[in-house]
Amino acid sequence: MLWLGVHLPVLSLASLAAERGPAAAAEPLALIGQHRLLAVNAAARALGLAPGMKRATALALCPTLQLGAADDARDARALHDAAHRLMVFTPSVVLCPPQALLAELQPSLRCFGGLAALREQLLAALAPLAQPLQLAWAPSAQGAAWLARWAPDDTAPAALTHAVLAPPPPPGGGHSRDPAWAALQQRLDALPASALADSPAQAEALQTLGLATLADWRRQPRAGLARRFGLAPLEALDRAWGTRPDPREPLQPPERFAEHLELPGRTDDADRLLEAATLLLGRLATWARALQARVGRFMLVFHHETRLRAGPAGEAGAHTSPFTLALAEPSADPAHWRALLRERLAREPLAAPVLGLTLRCDDPVRSPGPPAALFDEPGASGEGLVRLLERLQARLGEHSVGRLAPRAEHRPEQASATEPLPAWERARSAPPPPAARLTRPAWLLPQPLPLPEQQARPWLDGQPLRLLAGPERIESGWWDGAPVARDYFIAQTPQQALLWIYRLRPAPPAGQPGWFLHGRFA
Repeated sequence: MLWLGVHLPVLSLASLAAERGPAAAAEPLALIGQHRLLAVNAAARALGLAPGMKRATALALCPTLQLGAADDARDARALHDAAHRLMVFTPSVVLCPPQALLAELQPSLRCFGGLAALREQLLAALAPLAQPLQLAWAPSAQGAAWLARWAPDDTAPAALTHAVLAPPPPPGGGHSRDPAWAALQQRLDALPASALADSPAQAEALQTLGLATLADWRRQPRAGLARRFGLAPLEALDRAWGTRPDPREPLQPPERFAEHLELPGRTDDADRLLEAATLLLGRLATWARALQARVGRFMLVFHHETRLRAGPAGEAGAHTSPFTLALAEPSADPAHWRALLRERLAREPLAAPVLGLTLRCDDPVRSPGPPAALFDEPGASGEGLVRLLERLQARLGEHSVGRLAPRAEHRPEQASATEPLPAWERARSAPPPPAARLTRPAWLLPQPLPLPEQQARPWLDGQPLRLLAGPERIESGWWDGAPVARDYFIAQTPQQALLWIYRLRPAPPAGQPGWFLHGRFA
C-alpha cells in the first residue's frame, strides 16, 4: 500500500485569508485567540509580528493589522475542499482533523504515470489552496501522517520510492530482513516522541522521562509504558510500523453542495461580490470533480442586511435574494461560471447591501463529460456555441434568447416560430431531431422584395439572376384568408451568392411585379 500524508500547518490562517479575498494576501493579517496572535502571514511577519505576541503590542507595531478569530467550521470547510481536490486522484481520502489528510494512492500509480508524475499532478491540484503543504509517503497510514507533520519529504527521492512501494512485513516483525522497511523504520525512529502525545501535559510527561524520539519508546518495556500511558500510544506505534491493522474510513462527498460565506463588511459592489463568489465557485468545482460529476444548475443566495419580505431569517424570500444560473450544458469549469455570474450581476441590480453569500447545488449531473479532441482544431480555443448562448442568456435574460423551431406549415413566413432555448435537463433526455436537407434559407426577408423582369428573367441590382433549382410549388392558406400560390427557385447572382426567389401564380397583369426575393442563403 502507498499512503500520502498531507499536513496543512497554517490551515486556519489560510482559510481566514481566503475568506477575506485576494487583497488580504498583501495586507498584514493575523489569527487571534485569548488576546494573543496565534498565526501571522508574511506581510505581518515582515513588520516584526510573531505568534504569541499580545494583541495590544501587535496593534501598536502595526495599526493596520487585520485580525480574525479562529473558526472551526471555516477550517472544516477548507479541509473538506482540500480533500475534494485529492479525490480527483483516488476515492480513498481520509480526514485527519484539524490540519491533515491521508490518501491511499497505490491503485493510482499506473493511471497517473508513476510516483514522480503523480506527485507533480498532486502539487498542481493543491496549489490553488495558496498555503504551504507538508507531504510524506509511507506504506502505512499512521506512518504517512506522522512523517507529513514531523519530517515531510521535499523531493520524494528514489530510495523513498522503493521504500514506500515495498510489501509490508509479516505480523510479528521482519523489518530487518527488508532494506526498504528498514530505511522507513529509521525515519520513523527519528521522529519526536511528542507525535504520540494527545495533550501538552502528556508531551511534557514524555520529556520528563527522557523519551525524546520514537526510537526511545521502542526500546522501553511495553508493559511499563502501557501502565503509565495506556495502550493507545503503543497501538499507534504498531500501526505506523505495519504490524497492526489500521482501517481508515474514507470521506464520502455529500450529494448536495451548500456552503455559506460571511463577508468582512456589507457591500453592494458587484466586483467585490464576484470575488467572494469565486471562492465558493472553486469549492463547488472541486466538489463536482470529487463526485466525478458536473454542474448543470446552481443557486447563489445573497443575504442582505435589511429584511425584504416577511419570513424566517436565512430563507430565500426573507432577507435574501437568490440568483439561479442554469447552464445550457453541464460543466465543471469555475471560470465559465464566474463569467456567467458577472454578466448576471451586471444586468440585475441588488435589492440591498449584502452581508453574506450561500452557494447551493442540489442536482449534480452524473453523465460523462464531452470527449476531448484527439488533435488540436483551429477553432478549439474559441468560445463554443453553447457557451456563447449561456453568456447571452446571462446578459439579456433567459427569455430574451430563443431559437427557430419548425411548424407544420407550408407557407415559408409561417413555417417557423421562435421558442425559448430548452433547459439542459430536457435537452439531454430528448432524442436529437433528425437532420434534414436544407432546401430553404434560414434568413427570410421581413417582406418579399419585388424584382424587375427583363427578357423573362428576374434581375437584381441591374444584373440578371441564374436559376439553379426549382420550381418548388406552394399553394396553401385558402382556409384562413391568406392564400399563397407561388413557384420558388434557387437563384444565383453573378457574384455567386445564392438567393431564394419566387414567381406568382398565375402571372400578374402587365406592369405589376411577378418575381420576388424572399430569402438569402448564408
